[in-house]
Amino acid sequence: MRITVLAGGVGAARFLRGLKQAARDAEITVIGNTGDDITLFGLRVCPDLDTVMYTLGGGIDEEQGWGRAGETFSIRAELAAYGASPDWFTLGDRDFATHIRRSQLLAAGQPLSAVTEVLCQRWRPGVRLLPMSDEPVETHVVLADSGEQTVVHFQEWWVRMHAETPAAEIIASGAAEAVPAPGVLEAIADADVVLFPPSNPVVSIGTILAIPGIRAAVAAKTVVGVSPIIGGAPVRGMADACLTAIGVATSAAAVGAHYGSGLIDGWLVDDQDKAAADDPALAGIEVRALPLYMRDLAATTAIARAALDLAAELAPGRA
Repeated sequence: MRITVLAGGVGAARFLRGLKQAARDAEITVIGNTGDDITLFGLRVCPDLDTVMYTLGGGIDEEQGWGRAGETFSIRAELAAYGASPDWFTLGDRDFATHIRRSQLLAAGQPLSAVTEVLCQRWRPGVRLLPMSDEPVETHVVLADSGEQTVVHFQEWWVRMHAETPAAEIIASGAAEAVPAPGVLEAIADADVVLFPPSNPVVSIGTILAIPGIRAAVAAKTVVGVSPIIGGAPVRGMADACLTAIGVATSAAAVGAHYGSGLIDGWLVDDQDKAAADDPALAGIEVRALPLYMRDLAATTAIARAALDLAAELAPGRA
């Protein structure tokens, strides 16, 4: 079985651990969001790719869900002593090594997809991890309450500002001109099922779909998504602030309708959102309710298995 997953950061990485357990013999390709990427201290940082790589490779800080386990922060303290900025984005010493090596390889002319493959040779995540594009794409946020139009990098809005300043617009800068990384469209075309894990539908899944060619390729497949919204609130993070910026309500039904029946075939919601199954906005989408909190590996595996079972039911040609 061939499975392709469009992935953001923490939620996707944890879902992927369950998916690997639920489909032990499957060939899994992960298309990672690179809209969160940012250059800091002269180094290229790819938070979502690294979170997937560290989580599946056994090196993640489990409590945070991002960054390295057993991290130290000597370099950060030294940079602060020099007055280097920014001081709002935390990078640990071990994490710095990843960004240094990535930046070395990029500077030598290797594309991000090849660099990611090199980094994964150390971590052996058990999936094929591809960036959505080799070309730089950065998510930018237009702030809503400034007297004049102020645009900040998504990371500044998310990490420094905690998304407390409303966003008037969220822009995937460079996406329209980018092309899918080598292997991305092939992985979608060859997949038996495409999965949307419980990732941010605006700045994770949405940014991947903004790369020309990816949305159309996904729409041609059997697609099952897992809601990142439970009981009217994000499971993690501030996805509600992103949804508000694009005029989508913070509910499992609204997010499913945002994707639409032209893109997804099945939609998993939590038991407390089971009324979504009767929502007319989700007409044409098969909705199933089950416990969606990824409390441990067993619970996460059950969610992934339910997604695969629903995909099998919805596959064309099934009696």
